[in-house]
Amino acid sequence: QVQLVESGGGLVQAGGSLRLSCAASGDTFSNYAMGWFHQAPGKQRELVAAITSTGSANYADSVKGRFTISRDNAKNTVYLQMNSLKPEDTAFYYCAARKSWRVSYEYWGQGTQVTVSS
Repeated sequence: QVQLVESGGGLVQAGGSLRLSCAASGDTFSNYAMGWFHQAPGKQRELVAAITSTGSANYADSVKGRFTISRDNAKNTVYLQMNSLKPEDTAFYYCAARKSWRVSYEYWGQGTQVTVSS
């Protein structure tokens, strides 16, 4: 069982930056692949960025070149650095975890709101 707690959301102007953090507890963090999802009102939850247990990352096309996912296994934390933010990035952002051999994410945080004003 893994518990995930996100932090770092807030209100920022377009073009600005935010860094989200997700602290994990309850199991061996390095055994898990991690992902950041977002969900805007009336829309489905979408994968924004993911990082494997060995540190390989991939991104949604909409955020490539602007967002960076990283992990610190010593701190049991995954980060999402968001630069050049756009109003369309406004959403609730969730951290998720899955065992490295699984396809679906098993554990979710409570989410944090990111609002980008124009």
